[in-house]
Amino acid sequence: MEIRPTTDEDHDVFVDTVHAAFGLFPETPVEGGGLWWSALEMDRCLLALTADGRPVGTAATYPFELTLPGETLVPASGVTAVGVLPSHRRRGVLSAMMRHQLTELRARGEVLSVLLASEAAIYGRFGYGPATYTARLTVPRHKGALTVPRAHGTADAPGTGPDTGSVEVLRRAECGEILEEVYDGYRRAQPGALSRPHRWWALRAGQPPISPAPRYVAVHRNADGVPDGYASYSIGEGKTLTVDETIATDDAVFTALARFALEHDLVDQVVFKHVPPQHPLRWQLTDFRAGEVGGDTDWLWVRLLDVPRALTTRGWFTDGELVLAVDDPFLDEHGRYLLTVRDGKAECVPTGREPDLSLDVRDLGSLYLGGTSPSTLVRAGHIRAHRPDAATRADALFRTDRSPHCLHWF
Repeated sequence: MEIRPTTDEDHDVFVDTVHAAFGLFPETPVEGGGLWWSALEMDRCLLALTADGRPVGTAATYPFELTLPGETLVPASGVTAVGVLPSHRRRGVLSAMMRHQLTELRARGEVLSVLLASEAAIYGRFGYGPATYTARLTVPRHKGALTVPRAHGTADAPGTGPDTGSVEVLRRAECGEILEEVYDGYRRAQPGALSRPHRWWALRAGQPPISPAPRYVAVHRNADGVPDGYASYSIGEGKTLTVDETIATDDAVFTALARFALEHDLVDQVVFKHVPPQHPLRWQLTDFRAGEVGGDTDWLWVRLLDVPRALTTRGWFTDGELVLAVDDPFLDEHGRYLLTVRDGKAECVPTGREPDLSLDVRDLGSLYLGGTSPSTLVRAGHIRAHRPDAATRADALFRTDRSPHCLHWF
């Protein structure tokens, strides 16, 4: 078997092969792109070929930026289009492609890669761990009244005061530049968020509101008329208004957009897709039980390629130190590192000291953005704590000022 990078001439073969791996057929291309594979970069794709040159497997990456805790931006390759023909599964094709891909990413000098897992049981063995989570909130319109309480004291909490902006309804085709600018401002401050390169917006490659699918967009503008949030939505059968994504610079803007959706006429229920864990919207409903949470699932998976560099790149909010014994079975690597944090900056160096925690690199990926606590994985039996206070100290150290969340589909 041969694994090789692709060229522009391989585009159709790559697209046909990955569709066959999933038992699908490519859609008819539309003018100006609009298909998910429109944004593929062929110099970042791989084909697995049999000895006689038949393509049997595919894998690719997109170049993104990932926002880390502390609003640090780091290059991250988004792994996508991974598939093996049903006739060639369980022969080591997938493992060979993933090993080849990780080697290439390291050669590029990248410290981590990310993916969305089609099946949760596949990617842990390659060192990826679930790092962000998302859910769906369904609210019957007749129970959708919002009560936004004032914070304790004499002033509103930041971002929760009365909204002084306005909401304008536009068609998707009318506001492409607005969506791109607002999303880019949002993702730079949101841990776990990925960039959406201009190429994606220009080709309309992805899911709504990027794709050509017809959508209305509620654009929120601040008191100065500057766009600072949007909600992409459609109304389907059963009089259900579905919000594809809500992008907001603060909670007050999110609340204004949620109120717009919940007060829409001729609608029986509103479905908010991709609501972050512990989001306050459910608590803002007058009837707490009106908000039905569903589709609670993992979203972005993280894989560290260089443990010391990755840990020193993100921001930290508590001083302390830990010794981490990290196993990477897929790449047959084992390291022991002293992580020391002072004044928001980390140092991570090899050490011979006894470990506080022993863990797999996939579990370190789950901890990395702060969306999963070390003590949870200790209790689950994933991480071994060698000292009674190790999990508590790790919880404090990996804590972040803001929960990670990712909306981007790729």
